[in-house]
Amino acid sequence: MYLKVFAPASVGNVSLGFDMLGAALLPIDGSILGDEVELESSSEYVLSYAGKFKDRLPPDTQQNIVTHCYEHFIQCLDKQGVAHSPVHMTLHKHLPIGSGLGSSAASIVAALYGLNEFYGKPFDQEALLAMMGELEGQISGSIHYDNVAPSYLGGLVLIAEVNEQIAIQLPTIEEWYWVVCYSGVNVSTSAARKILPKEFSMSTTINFGRQLAVFVDALHRQDAKQALSVMHDVIAEPYRKSLLPYFDESRQFALENGAGAFGISGSGPTVFALCNELSQAEKINDWLNENYIQNEDGFSHICKLDLQGSRVVKE
Repeated sequence: MYLKVFAPASVGNVSLGFDMLGAALLPIDGSILGDEVELESSSEYVLSYAGKFKDRLPPDTQQNIVTHCYEHFIQCLDKQGVAHSPVHMTLHKHLPIGSGLGSSAASIVAALYGLNEFYGKPFDQEALLAMMGELEGQISGSIHYDNVAPSYLGGLVLIAEVNEQIAIQLPTIEEWYWVVCYSGVNVSTSAARKILPKEFSMSTTINFGRQLAVFVDALHRQDAKQALSVMHDVIAEPYRKSLLPYFDESRQFALENGAGAFGISGSGPTVFALCNELSQAEKINDWLNENYIQNEDGFSHICKLDLQGSRVVKE
């Protein structure tokens, strides 16, 4: 048996929803922005590497998160008494590590989604999403779903974790263009978390809750203007932007040239701008290409939301 699956890159936090909002990305030019995993029947478990960023992965494949996904998945199969045979997995690493684009999440989602498909879908959506969060916690140091959920489910996702439902897919604003630019510099999630204060003031907490509530309501009413008006990060951006060279200049240019919102994607260094018109997105994309990217690893894309999420691309 042979299978190949894809899991898209994602924007975590989406500025106003720290650990509670995530968005899956789809470049409008057809570029691959996400990770792929191939699965093929084998006499023993093997993990191979491919893709642009394969050289950034651990040389010992036993240390790779995909191997951890396989081991965890097989343990879950064993608990259910489900028969299984080994698999050869190939990780196509298209996303840079520490980019703020859900790189580890895309690998985890592609691996676990692929394994579930390969072994006949033994686990339902909620069970599989819980596994994804658990494995993501091994990378970042804590379980959070704002990258794995959109990469798996697609679209714009609110992390609920109530009544055994982990994530809720939100309505989207169809006309929005998401300009995402990776500078080429790596920022670890754990380091970006350490820079944040342990406590926030009452006024900041109230502001955070108000913005998220208004944003979700505006999406349901399809009020794009109001949704954009509350997209300000009061939790992480004031502290994390110090880790991102040229952030303030990039934000100023984007907002002065048509962007309705500008923020840090996840822990950074990737930034994103939201525009209502393609011409605005193109202008900002060109400027970020010239001014925010710092080395040959960097890139910038104009995206829409990937409404499909993880998927089989070849059988």
